[in-house]
Amino acid sequence: MRTRFFIIILALPLLITSCLKDVTPSDSLTTGTLTNTTQGLKNALNGAYALFKDHTEFNGTTDLNNMYLRQYFQMSDFASDDIVCGQSTTDPLYYSFTLNHTPTQTNSRYFWYISYKIINDVNTVIEAAQSISNPDANIQQLIGECYFLRAFCHFNLARFYARPYTQDPAASGVILRTSTSDPADKARASVSEVYAAVIADAEKGAALMTASRGVQYASQEAAWALLSRVFLYKGDNDSTIYYSDKVINSGKFSIATAANYPAMFANATTSTETILCVAFTEVDDYGKGGSIASMIYSDGNSGWGEEYASASLRDTMSEHPEDLRWSYIVPLKDADGNMQKKNGIEIYYITKFSFQDGKPTLSSPIMFRLSEMYLNKAEAETKANNATAALNDVDMIRKNRGLEDYLYKGTAPAGKTVLETVLKERRLELAFEGHRSADVYRNKLSMNRTYWGYHLPGLKESDIDLSTQPGNYANEIVNWDNNRIIYFIPIDEVQTNKLCQQNP
Repeated sequence: MRTRFFIIILALPLLITSCLKDVTPSDSLTTGTLTNTTQGLKNALNGAYALFKDHTEFNGTTDLNNMYLRQYFQMSDFASDDIVCGQSTTDPLYYSFTLNHTPTQTNSRYFWYISYKIINDVNTVIEAAQSISNPDANIQQLIGECYFLRAFCHFNLARFYARPYTQDPAASGVILRTSTSDPADKARASVSEVYAAVIADAEKGAALMTASRGVQYASQEAAWALLSRVFLYKGDNDSTIYYSDKVINSGKFSIATAANYPAMFANATTSTETILCVAFTEVDDYGKGGSIASMIYSDGNSGWGEEYASASLRDTMSEHPEDLRWSYIVPLKDADGNMQKKNGIEIYYITKFSFQDGKPTLSSPIMFRLSEMYLNKAEAETKANNATAALNDVDMIRKNRGLEDYLYKGTAPAGKTVLETVLKERRLELAFEGHRSADVYRNKLSMNRTYWGYHLPGLKESDIDLSTQPGNYANEIVNWDNNRIIYFIPIDEVQTNKLCQQNP
């Protein structure tokens, strides 16, 4: 069982380095404390960016398990069929694996809290900037970044706490917070209303952002990338293609080559693929106690390494051992080459969040990259009955992943539909990056988790027989209409906001 780490905070300024130096603590942000200068707004906005990677105080303590990005990947990928749970645990991440969600689970409560904290901070900056007459391009860039961050956070909240748009656009979404003067008691907007607000903010942000500050900050292209993703999730194929093409044709990015791909995630801030990442420096390396990597990798001491690449994903990849995407899946073997196990589960570590500057628990997680734009476009083209274009876009990725001898050239493999082919490529390329669960359920597909792992309720190590598949466990097949593909609204919101209704 994991040791829980807590730090009681008496007075803690934000620890922000490199591009995030000298930032006023986000807790102290009010419109009145901001200067309406470029530097004043920049400092305040940098504080909002820092909240994606900081371990921010929540309910009186700072828990090293609590970080926006750590929870983002837990709540998405741990609920998918790409990562297997290596043991039963009291850590809240276990609820994501088992789908045994509760309104009190800490990872979900913290994610909700920190998301709205970021939203409040950017609302504060937007309102402070309203007093500036004739803002120059640099100030407009900062305001545009605020609109992007508000859109990004509202969209991710809708992903986790509301039904997919393609299932029910009239369903309850999340609470839209677009002003610091919003009443505490506010009802959830519908999914369609949330999407409309996200699209409006992203489009406004894109129009304002003409003075890019680098891939560690929002940009016009990042807003287009967000719109590509949002419209894909909405099922608007034409708009998905339009915004994907705007990013692709911007000329600012290129797909990582076969030579560069194996080191792409360790060098996210300089990769030709990266559209937006959250930049970490050595001071931000939280090590075993609080990094993303520590959950899914260990060099023997660097992490817990208790969650692994699933048998389902590895089986899907097994057709091509030469596929460079195997670079990020590392089997643990003894000196004799024997596969190592923990609690009966084979250990296949994941390294997409490791080895920045050679450090096993340091990375700058990529939020948007060019390959996703090709995959978004390919899926939309498939649904718009343009199979040849879709498969050509998929081939743009495959030829840079060691599969240049296995291109589709406009024809899906025998026995497979074009959509199945595109979604398979999407799974391989974007594995562990927070996409898989949403991709399955927004397409009204079932999640097949019929493989050994502690997502299966009541599993004991003595039950495991790797030569066979498990049977008769709950959660082996998760249907797209299952209530627990989304999380409960956290108890903190439901108890303090009398207009907020709980999910069934």
